[in-house]
Amino acid sequence: MKKGFFVTLEGSDGCGKSTQSALLVKKLKKMGFDVVHTREPGGTKVAESVRKILLDSKSKISPLTELLLYEACRAQLTAEIILPAIESGKVVICDRYADATVAYQGFGRELDKKIIFKLNDIATSKLKPNLTIFLELDVKKGLARTCLRGKDRLERESFVFHKKVNYGYKWLAKQFPNRIKAVKADGTIEEIANKIFDIVVKKLWN
Repeated sequence: MKKGFFVTLEGSDGCGKSTQSALLVKKLKKMGFDVVHTREPGGTKVAESVRKILLDSKSKISPLTELLLYEACRAQLTAEIILPAIESGKVVICDRYADATVAYQGFGRELDKKIIFKLNDIATSKLKPNLTIFLELDVKKGLARTCLRGKDRLERESFVFHKKVNYGYKWLAKQFPNRIKAVKADGTIEEIANKIFDIVVKKLWN
C-alpha cells in the first residue's frame, strides 16, 4: 500500500467507538502499518481546547455555534494531522468525522443538511474517508453505557434527540453504501473488533 488510507468510526453515543478504534489501531500496527490515531472533536492543540467547550455540560451553546465550532475543529484536524498523514502513506483512524455533524447537527438539531454538507466540504477540503465503520447499537443500550462513565453535554440530550441521531446515521449508511459499512455493536468487544478488522483489511488490500 503506497498511498495513505483513511478510516473513520461513527455511531451514536455509547456504541464503543473509542474502544474499537484503539483495538483496530493496535491490530494494524501489529501488521506493520504506520498508523495515526486521532479523534473529533480534538486531535490538535486548538481542537482539543474547543472540545472542552463543546462537551462541557455547563456550556450553553446555540445549535449554529455548535455546528461552526465542530467545523472549525475539523478544518484544523484535517489540515494539521489527517492530510499530511495520508499524503505520507499512513493509515489514519479517526473517531468521528464529517458524518457525525450530519447525524448530530443535521438530524439531531434539525439544521439544514445541505448547508452542513457544504461546510463539511470546506472544512475537509472535500476529503472523504476511504471507509467508515458505523457501529450500530440500540439507542437505549448506548445511553445506558454512557450513564456508567458520566455524561457530557451531548450525551445529556433527550432520548428523542439521540433517536434522531441514530436515524441520521442509518440514513447516511443508505446514501453511501460503498463507503459506510454497518457493524452490529451489541456483541462482545472481541467479536466486534474482529468484524471491524476483517472489513478494514479487505478494503486496505483492494
